[in-house]
Amino acid sequence: MATAADLILRQQLLDRRLRLEQAVPVTGQTLQVRNLIHEVDAALARMDTGTYGLCEVCHEPIETERLIADPLARFCLDHLTVNQQRALEIDLELAASIQKGLLPEPHLHSGAWEVAYHYQPAGIVSGDYCDLVREESGGFHFILGDVSGKGVAAAMLMVHLQAMFRTLIPMGLPLRELVERASRIFCESTLPTHFATLVCGKAGSSGDIEVCNAGHPPPLLFGRGKVKPIDPTGLPVGAFCDVQFATSQVHVEPGQTILLYTDGLSEARDNSGQMYGNERLMTLARELRGSRPQELIRACLQDLDAFRKNVPAGDDLTIMAVSRSAAS
Repeated sequence: MATAADLILRQQLLDRRLRLEQAVPVTGQTLQVRNLIHEVDAALARMDTGTYGLCEVCHEPIETERLIADPLARFCLDHLTVNQQRALEIDLELAASIQKGLLPEPHLHSGAWEVAYHYQPAGIVSGDYCDLVREESGGFHFILGDVSGKGVAAAMLMVHLQAMFRTLIPMGLPLRELVERASRIFCESTLPTHFATLVCGKAGSSGDIEVCNAGHPPPLLFGRGKVKPIDPTGLPVGAFCDVQFATSQVHVEPGQTILLYTDGLSEARDNSGQMYGNERLMTLARELRGSRPQELIRACLQDLDAFRKNVPAGDDLTIMAVSRSAAS
């Protein structure tokens, strides 16, 4: 029985064939167009025989993210030709460069607020989502999230998510409605297995921050010797197409900070397999006093390195610190 992903990929192939047929009168049925139509027909035939998505050399499944990016793929990564491997490397380098260019400014100052972040892909590209969007009113939105999956497919979804929020935020929607609309669009425009956990916050000048936590690891509000987790207020974005979200109001006192992170921090492991965990992070937060966002993030990274003891990162890592000046 065909899965939802199979049906979507088949429709992509049918749409591609239709566009090629429409191009024939314009191009005069060139050799390149005929070859592309043949490749699409061959892929559809493989779907009918049950061999679609299997490498033609080793007969093992082709990487799902590659099929999503290129439904005509016939070989797994291990069996690409030298030229194909080089072309893939160039594409990945370009994707990494584009993704880096989409990141927000490294530091943000807005009134009494100061924000910094650290963004570290585990591979060439990342499925973590990190954004800072200023408002004309003087406030700003901060967003940190993690798209399901890894590699190129997750990176493509991250870009899709960023485009949605960048389009919706200028509309001036209430935070709850902003996340609901983004979730519905994300659900309707991606595969059923795709979703994203994220925290979206809206900061004003008074020290109050409205937060929507869509199934993400709880950010920590800390300072003055106190640490308070900001628990989830809804399901992950895109998990269902018709879901409502709630928000919470957080008052940040002068000298306090909200620390956001992806599970590349909380679920990092040392050489014995032990997980870093939220408790260790909360203990560290209690010890961090009066530092600026960059210094707080640096302290987190140093503690993570001390914990891992040279074990390489197994997941993308993003940390963001949103601080209210002690002088405000």
